[in-house]
Amino acid sequence: MQRFEEAEMEPDTLQASFIPVKLVPELLVTDINASLRFWRDLCGFRVVYHRLDEGFAYLDRDGAQVMLEERGRGRNWVTAVLAAPLGRGMNFQVSVETLEPILEALGSVDWPLFLAPEQKWYRTGEFEVGVHQFLVQDPDGYLVRFSASLGQRLVQGLR
Repeated sequence: MQRFEEAEMEPDTLQASFIPVKLVPELLVTDINASLRFWRDLCGFRVVYHRLDEGFAYLDRDGAQVMLEERGRGRNWVTAVLAAPLGRGMNFQVSVETLEPILEALGSVDWPLFLAPEQKWYRTGEFEVGVHQFLVQDPDGYLVRFSASLGQRLVQGLR
């Protein structure tokens, strides 16, 4: 059963120039096409390779990588009952140069945000690291945090 929207699909063969990162989450999804519309079309990931017969796609966005696999197709490793929203208790941080293109794409289809864009500073010892960030859920409820750097500064009040 081939359900990918092939007009938008990239190679089904891994390109020699691709460099996989050392930790890549593999998300079980309900509908691979709905997930690809979110991750690829709205959030700017590209399909590095896929296995159409298993409902599988390996995605990359400037070194942020994720695998999507449709539940009930291929070999799924399920350790407990899967109930929506999936991925409870975790979020996937994706570092980007700027939030605007993603926010515009999500806004164009009225995709709801879990957390509106904010500027936040996190303490890392005597410095703070600043980010412009927002959170959004994918079609299965996985929480994704897009984050653009604001740089770093000394913690206020330290000498």
